[in-house]
Parts: sequence; structure tokens; C-alpha cells
Amino acid sequence: MFKIGDYVTRKKYNNDIIFKITKINDNIVYLTGVDLRLYADSNIEDLIPCNKCTDKGNNNKLRNLDTNNYFYIPGTILHLDTDTDYLNKCLKYYKKQNIKAYGYCYKIEEFKDHVLDLLNTCDPSILVITGHDAYYKKTNTYKNSKYFIETVKEVRKYYKKHQDLIIIAGACQSDYKNLILAKSTFASSPKHINIHALDPAILACSIALLEQSEKANILSILEKTKCGSDGFGGVITNGVMFVGFPRKDNNEY
Repeated sequence: MFKIGDYVTRKKYNNDIIFKITKINDNIVYLTGVDLRLYADSNIEDLIPCNKCTDKGNNNKLRNLDTNNYFYIPGTILHLDTDTDYLNKCLKYYKKQNIKAYGYCYKIEEFKDHVLDLLNTCDPSILVITGHDAYYKKTNTYKNSKYFIETVKEVRKYYKKHQDLIIIAGACQSDYKNLILAKSTFASSPKHINIHALDPAILACSIALLEQSEKANILSILEKTKCGSDGFGGVITNGVMFVGFPRKDNNEY
């Protein structure tokens, strides 16, 4: 008998994605992707149990810095998410990369109301706004993209240039074109695919660890993500990390 918190796959889809059960209503089970930012539901008869699979493929250090003489101050990240589990995954990843990050969880329609106060409080150089979304091909519409777009537009009233604030916006299947036109620096999803839970965090860390004088190699950065340029795209910008001399101690950066 299945219960909330169990890990399962769906026989109908050849057990391709691992989900966690979040709700059971009679014979219908509501699911959240473990590694993909995906909500789904299923008939209970279509599910089979599985062991939790932890995706460790993106946990390596993104950059090894020469700390013999120089010191480094990576960019700070503010991350807004609609899902606590995914937010915690990203916060652990930021910690692994030794990057200062603040994380907050809200309903998607609340992002716009909170983002400016949080920007003033946290003073980040990178803003991540992500969560859940969906593209409906028959109607050419999106479930939540308008909220991401509204939030980006609100922020750009005050942080007008990409170098004023790097913005990474969107979730699974989001409206890539209009997020970029709203002046997101990076956005999902060019191919309307489901993105990996850590992809926004990988992009944020890649820019946070890039020097201000250095232009981002956008192809190289996108290749670091799980889904590549099918899942995210963006504009060429400079990094946000400060580099100084001389170094005084043996801290990580």
C-alpha cells in the first residue's frame, strides 16, 4: 500500500521519472518529480515502488580557484521558489559551491509582491525565480509563465541592466521568448522541456564564480546544466565575482 512520501515510477511511461507521493485521493495519486521540476498525477494501479535515486551528477565543484595569492568574493544569490524540496536542493548546492545564498518559498503569484523587499534586504548580484510551470500545446498557453514575466518586469523597473542584477527565471516548459524579452538574463525553456531541479542553481553559481571583467561563455555554461540549451538559454553577460590581492588567510575563497 502506497503512502505519502513514498518514491514511485509510472508503468505507463516506462518508469522514466522518479516521483515522490505528495497526496493520495481515493485511487488518484499526486506526484512531484525527485530531480525534474514536474508535478503529475496517476492512477494508483499504474505506480510501482522504487528506491530514492539521488542525482549526484551535478554536485562537483564548478571552478577551482588559485588561492595562493588572490582572494575571491563570489556573487550573492537570492533564490525564490514555489517548492520547498527543490529550494532546499538548490540551497545545499550553493553551500557546496561555497556561495552565499538566501532562499525563500512563496506561491508563484506572490513573487512580485515580495521580490523588491527581498532584494533590498539581501542585496544579491543574482536573482533566481523558479518553481513549476507547464506549456499547453493545444492552446499555446502557459500555466505560470505570466507570473515569472510579471516579476522580472517589476524588478527591471529598478535594476534596468543585466549587469545591475543577473536574473534567472522560469521552470519546466516556461515561455522562454517572453522571459528574455522581459529582460531575464537566463530563462527556460527554449524547447518546452522539463528542467532539472538544479539547473537554475548551476547557472547562478556559474555566473557567481565568474570575474566581473570576464564575459560568460554562454555555450560552456549551458553545457554544465543537466538539460543544456534545450532547457535554458540566455544573453551574454559578464560575471559578478570580485578578485583581490593579497590574500591573508586560507579560507575557501
